[in-house]
Amino acid sequence: MKKYKVAVVGATGAVGREMLKTLAEREFPVSDVIALASGKSAGSEVSFGEDDVLTVQDLADYNFKGTDICLSSAGAKISAEFAPRAGKAGCVVIDNTSHFRMDPDVPLVVPEVNPQAIADYTKRNIIANPNCSTIQMVVALKPLHEAATIKRIVVATYQSVSGAGKEAMDELFTQSRAIFVNDELVKEVFKKQIAFNVIPQIDVFMEDGSTKEEWKMVAETKKILDPKIKVSATCVRVPVFICHAEAVNIEFEKPISAAEARALLKKAPGVTVIDHHHEEGFVTPVECAGEDNTFVSRIREDGSVESGLSMWIVADNLRKGAALNAVQIAEILARDYLK
Repeated sequence: MKKYKVAVVGATGAVGREMLKTLAEREFPVSDVIALASGKSAGSEVSFGEDDVLTVQDLADYNFKGTDICLSSAGAKISAEFAPRAGKAGCVVIDNTSHFRMDPDVPLVVPEVNPQAIADYTKRNIIANPNCSTIQMVVALKPLHEAATIKRIVVATYQSVSGAGKEAMDELFTQSRAIFVNDELVKEVFKKQIAFNVIPQIDVFMEDGSTKEEWKMVAETKKILDPKIKVSATCVRVPVFICHAEAVNIEFEKPISAAEARALLKKAPGVTVIDHHHEEGFVTPVECAGEDNTFVSRIREDGSVESGLSMWIVADNLRKGAALNAVQIAEILARDYLK
């Protein structure tokens, strides 16, 4: 089996570390793994698997010639600068930031949904990883769209603080502790208190009053699943460390029952259905942390429209919402394209 030289950009961040962990866990065929980050992190160490320790190199000084694949999660501005340089050097960049997602020459890929789009990577040698909240939703909705054609989606998200990085996780922890011991409550990452609170803003506000996170869910769902689908999203940050949850309402062109949807989802790749009508018959973020699959519960018919369903979708945003999705793309690249 051919082995590949793989670079991970943003290797010291939460997603970068998860990328390294996922590459090792899934035994991706690597000949060499390079950990890259900003100059201030150069010289520090990160783990690859149980036994290997990698010394972080400065991204600014790294020559991508001879590197086969790069998994990147280092911020949109950084990706905008280095990814084209890496692509021109012959390295295929799988980018986890928002910068390239809506570029018409860059495929936006969820392997369970539109793996055929990977073929277009040759236009720029860049593949975009979608937004974490979009990924888990389209994984669950793909088989339902194929069966009954989705007209409209209304989604409210309950997104964990890890989506805003390690500093946000630290802030939730320190604020929670401060409340219990009556210390001063410091707000640095979030403008509003996050401990024991919810914040109905993720990313910046746009002219129409929606946030950029909400716009991402709309635009990315159309690009990945179907441009004709109408989407309304409200994205909310909640005091949970890991895993995003979503309450999703779907209106279809054709009739589909809850039982039919449940049966389709049980057969869908990357989906686990836990849907029993009692107090423990559904999933919560705590149970899904560290898991690869997207979990679906509370599947029920919506009688307010002619053909509608509501459901509850949960996934680990650091794994399927970021690192795992990127590694799955790399696996398809290695298997079908980088011969």
